[in-house]
Amino acid sequence: MLASSGHAAPPPAAAGRLEYALPSQLASRTLLLDVTQAGSRLVAVGNYGHVIYSDDRGNSWTQAARVPTRVTLTCVRFVSDKIGFAAGHDGTIIRTQDGGANWRRSFTDENSETPIMSLFFLTPQHGFAMGAFSFVVETRDGGRSWVRRSLSEGGQEDYHLNQIFRAKSGAIFVAAEFGVVYRSTDEGKTFTALRTPYEGSFWGGLGLPDGAVLVYGMRGNAYRSSNDGASWTKVETNTQASIGGGAVLSNTLVVLTGLQGFVGYSADLGKTFKAVTREGRLGYSAVTAGPAGQIAIFGDDGVVLMPDNAEAALKAANRSGSGS
Repeated sequence: MLASSGHAAPPPAAAGRLEYALPSQLASRTLLLDVTQAGSRLVAVGNYGHVIYSDDRGNSWTQAARVPTRVTLTCVRFVSDKIGFAAGHDGTIIRTQDGGANWRRSFTDENSETPIMSLFFLTPQHGFAMGAFSFVVETRDGGRSWVRRSLSEGGQEDYHLNQIFRAKSGAIFVAAEFGVVYRSTDEGKTFTALRTPYEGSFWGGLGLPDGAVLVYGMRGNAYRSSNDGASWTKVETNTQASIGGGAVLSNTLVVLTGLQGFVGYSADLGKTFKAVTREGRLGYSAVTAGPAGQIAIFGDDGVVLMPDNAEAALKAANRSGSGS
């Protein structure tokens, strides 16, 4: 499933004192934590600095030729079909200009050892990277430089900032700990902490096509807001597994992924979910549209394809004896 990039092997770590990710035939079969779109290409990231990409919607994958890190990469975002960023442990951010085949270091904060959990760009020039212990850096020059900042004025909470995303209204949200969701209505200049009915951690969130916002996290908890976070309604996800990934795959379909093999399908934009438990009950942290009739999910066992509707997925799970 994993093809060779056709490029020369990365230089040894001594060159420029950078450690490069090592070529691996198992890069698409080991831990992968995030995926994004780069034009028509899919780009995914994970353990050991692995970056892989697919030009056939996930049927086959190629490992990036040059990635100047071996840390776990947790997130990836593109601002065009060629220019993108990935980030992860040790405050590491890397940048590509060729659609994900080759990367250069953009930022690192090895002294803090802080994991970056999320990337978000308002424009190709203006973006944010956020992570554990209220870590925030901001770029206004397309990733050529990054500046540390607080999320909110006098922010001393040390909350983990797990995912930043945008609603249809234009408001920017950050899913965080202790039932807190931050919101900005001024393009990220300032953020306000919003309280939800939940007191645990939110690991992610989505802006939905109907203007609503969905956040999800520990123990299967998910909440939906149709007024930009002024109030929240609990969503029945039909799981107790923690939810870490999600995507809007059409004007109606939302899919969530989580621990213990959980994949949740919603045909009504996150108002209700049908739960599917995959055989093996491994963890999954990201999802995207796959080949026709399928989705691609990413997690402990790399990339896995499964049906893009709950009924077919449940039948497949029942045949394998893991249906729920």
